[in-house]
Amino acid sequence: MEQRPKKLLEQLQDIMFKYSSYQRGNTYIDWIRRYILFHDQRHPRDVGSAEI
Repeated sequence: MEQRPKKLLEQLQDIMFKYSSYQRGNTYIDWIRRYILFHDQRHPRDVGSAEI
């Protein structure tokens, strides 16, 4: 059975929880989620310098 690639937030969770506390990782993930939603759910790599 072939696994689907992990979504961006899933990848970030893996990294955050490996290198920081659970609470801090959740806080970062929450802010990243808000950032993506603010920019009409576009992937961060598709957001240009004007939006940043």
